[in-house]
Amino acid sequence: MSYRFADPQLLHLIYLVPGLWLFLIFLGRRMDQVGKSLFHPKAWAWSSQSFMPQRRKWKVFLQMMGLVFAILSWARPQFGEGQHKVKSEGLELALVVDVSTSMLAEDAKPSRLELTKRELRRFLEGLGGDKVGLVAFAGSAVTLSPLTPDKNALFMYLDSLSPEAVSTQGTNFEKALSQAHRLLVRGGLENDQETHVTKAVILVSDGEDFSQEAKAQAENLKKDGIRIFSLLVGTEKGGPIPLRDEYGNLIGYKKNAQNQVVMSEAKGTSLSEMAQLTGGSFKALVFGGSAVPQLIGDLNKLERSEFENMEMVQYNEVFQYFLFISLLCFGLSLLISERKSAGQLWKGRFEVKV
Repeated sequence: MSYRFADPQLLHLIYLVPGLWLFLIFLGRRMDQVGKSLFHPKAWAWSSQSFMPQRRKWKVFLQMMGLVFAILSWARPQFGEGQHKVKSEGLELALVVDVSTSMLAEDAKPSRLELTKRELRRFLEGLGGDKVGLVAFAGSAVTLSPLTPDKNALFMYLDSLSPEAVSTQGTNFEKALSQAHRLLVRGGLENDQETHVTKAVILVSDGEDFSQEAKAQAENLKKDGIRIFSLLVGTEKGGPIPLRDEYGNLIGYKKNAQNQVVMSEAKGTSLSEMAQLTGGSFKALVFGGSAVPQLIGDLNKLERSEFENMEMVQYNEVFQYFLFISLLCFGLSLLISERKSAGQLWKGRFEVKV
């Protein structure tokens, strides 16, 4: 039987418990010192005669144990029983995302790049057992994530997208498609007589580049049965490209050699032609729009392949047991009184000087 914590990072909170325990001990001693300094010795002796330090120690101990078990419960302990095989069916997809500086334009709110991240997250959430890889490109291209069904890993890579992800700026579809081609062909399953794996490229950009090299690369994808589904982000009117300091404060806008503010216009002609050439589709990306559901619908029409079987462990949630122990400890601490039920009367409470 195997076990794990679903949110192990929360276990670090346990390190705070010893410090809190020492603080409560210090606070109790400090209150005793303050009491002795404020009251007459006989008055303090009478008021503290029923106090039982040992009970206070047990009370604090139970409270700390209750806190420990509450944290353990919050981290969601899980126990697994056995393994079973899961068949996975789906497509192999390469998400190819433009991260050039023009994607920082804010004609699409909050910016073209941030809109892309949010919509692609929505796209990934709508997928089934598909394997997805991530490529970032501008003037050059780089693979950030290999093909994987792990959506949490893809979300992490997606959130990290920025112009700093690539070494050169610009918009080079040829390098982007070439990188995606290598990712799908070398990193995916190979087609044979018994297996046919459907592969596709999801290309997201705001730019124009349908050079002969880019067209030739699109033709190569078509020969291998790989379709391009393109998404345009941005508006035809366009917008300036903001420049920000290291703290994210706006310090100006990008200018050309004539010291004029550059207006970045989104153009989708090349994206549309590449999608049409390979038998894919072209759509405009807007926040919360229909482009993502329509894209998922287009992909669902493609033939899905059966991937290799994966051995999975079935985990059962057992946090409720830890939560019960936590509540039990806190409940017992409430039942413990730090004082005796009946203290001795102070015989000298009516003392008068003769």
